Amino acid sequence: MRHRSAIVVSIAVIGALSLSACGSRGGKSGDNAGSKDNNAAATTVVIGVDAPLTGDLSALGLGIRNSVDLAVKTANATNEVPGVKFEVKALDDTAKPAPGQQNATQLVSDSKVLGVVGPLNSSVAQSMQQIFDDAGLTEISPANTGVALSQGEKWATGDKKRPFKSYFRTATTDAVQGPFAAQFLYNDAKKTKVFLIDDQKTYGAGLAATFKGQFTKLGGTLAGEEHVNPDDRDFSAIVTKVKASGADAVYYGGEYPAAGPLSLQLKDAGVNIPLMGGDGIQSDEFIKLNPKSQGDFATAVGLPVETLDTAKKFIADYKAANYKDAYETYGGYSYDSAWAIIEGVKNVVAANNGKLPSGDARKAVRDAVQKVSFDGVTGKVAFDEFGDTTNKQLTVYTVKDGKWAVEKSGTFNG
Repeated sequence: MRHRSAIVVSIAVIGALSLSACGSRGGKSGDNAGSKDNNAAATTVVIGVDAPLTGDLSALGLGIRNSVDLAVKTANATNEVPGVKFEVKALDDTAKPAPGQQNATQLVSDSKVLGVVGPLNSSVAQSMQQIFDDAGLTEISPANTGVALSQGEKWATGDKKRPFKSYFRTATTDAVQGPFAAQFLYNDAKKTKVFLIDDQKTYGAGLAATFKGQFTKLGGTLAGEEHVNPDDRDFSAIVTKVKASGADAVYYGGEYPAAGPLSLQLKDAGVNIPLMGGDGIQSDEFIKLNPKSQGDFATAVGLPVETLDTAKKFIADYKAANYKDAYETYGGYSYDSAWAIIEGVKNVVAANNGKLPSGDARKAVRDAVQKVSFDGVTGKVAFDEFGDTTNKQLTVYTVKDGKWAVEKSGTFNG
């Protein structure tokens, strides 16, 4: 049975720890000798994490939690913010809005929490944003792609208004991801007749809608449209419809727990066409669920961290930390989200004579995060007027020999 858990990780500074932050944050090992003494009487700042730590999407959630944990260890070991010791408070939302809302309330009630990384799911974010914003508490998602979260419900008409000053993200949006996938399928993969399926959740339905708009604009046709329940695992009725439709590809808006079985059942029925989805399926778990996934596609936000010079230190440090769970798709973005909060705290402390302000530190950190700009794991980290990342790069992956392989990287040119 899924349950809600709270994991509080207090990170003590270990003198032998030689971790250093990524990109331009490196080269501070000389600070380590004094960090233990400096932090002995330090002010504690907690960075919250909200993610699915149990359940079907826990592989992604645990990668988020561990990557934030690594950022906190690094900041403490290098004494990144003199006089401040960072801790992590990670809460399990089981990928559902109600627990997420409860977690938001719990994090707000802890006065030491000055920033939160998460959540994974856009639908969960919707349940949390108002609570965090009312408290002036910075929230940075490494994974949300639903456009309305940052640009308002009327964004598609061109009427873009930021609903919440406290909401940020290091992942680019479905306004870019869906059309990028459509361009790839139509122009590169030469697929002109697609069967469109979504799981009716905020993320899946939104992604499918932006894909559809661009695909039909390019001249592609939809062989059919269906909606599934994200908990469904028997797709026999939809498989029959896809098979009869003459589609040369399936586009799925949703996540890997349903996408994997859907693709497998299509192949088992002799429907040997690729299934494509977004970053919600670009996980090793998709391949584990679908041994016949060869040739399937997925987009993911940003460039693969394994190809980035800026990520080498992160990858090495993550391995050295011996986390039992992989950092997965959002690891680098989670580290950068946590580091943006750390940078915000650092700038607030520097502007207040070396200590946190006695007034509303949360709002001071929120305003400082809006202005951060640094070289992170995933490249340049900065936020635009909506709180969205300024990094608009994406990657198309395909399954080759049981692994996700890069097919194409770039930006959407609409």
